[in-house]
Amino acid sequence: MNRRSILNISVMAALGLALVPSSAVSQQKSLKEQLVGTWTTVSADNVRPDGTKRQLFGANPKGLVIFDANGRYAFVQVDPDRPKFKANNRLQGTPEEVKAAWDGAVAHFGTWSVTEADKTIGLRIEGSLYPNQTGTDGKRSIVSLTADELKWINPAAGAGGIAETVYKRAK
Repeated sequence: MNRRSILNISVMAALGLALVPSSAVSQQKSLKEQLVGTWTTVSADNVRPDGTKRQLFGANPKGLVIFDANGRYAFVQVDPDRPKFKANNRLQGTPEEVKAAWDGAVAHFGTWSVTEADKTIGLRIEGSLYPNQTGTDGKRSIVSLTADELKWINPAAGAGGIAETVYKRAK
């Protein structure tokens, strides 16, 4: 072979590799690797058994879920329009203020794992704002996941029904 033939073959090989999708060249990330990071709430709907939807955290919920690579997570979600307490002290709210604050917030933390086969996230809840969740296991079914968006369903939402939540990756 002469130099020209070798050069032509090299150029064609390089172009061919450039056209191959990157996922074929590099190993696809596992579901767990794709989830690691911080996600902020975009929407949160509670779907009752009759199909009606409620926005328990308002039209523009605020929240986040953090998944670390070591299997720890933290989750919080609030209605940003909850009324403020008249007394600037969380221990001095009126019964109505405390109820509104409680009803418009959820938070828990613990450990997490992934079942790749059925695209689920398992949560071991070690501590929760809602005491009945502490020491329990939760499950989230991933509806879709891209680099920047996560959609999941909680089939056993704490408020009853099914929770459908959309997150975007925090930048």
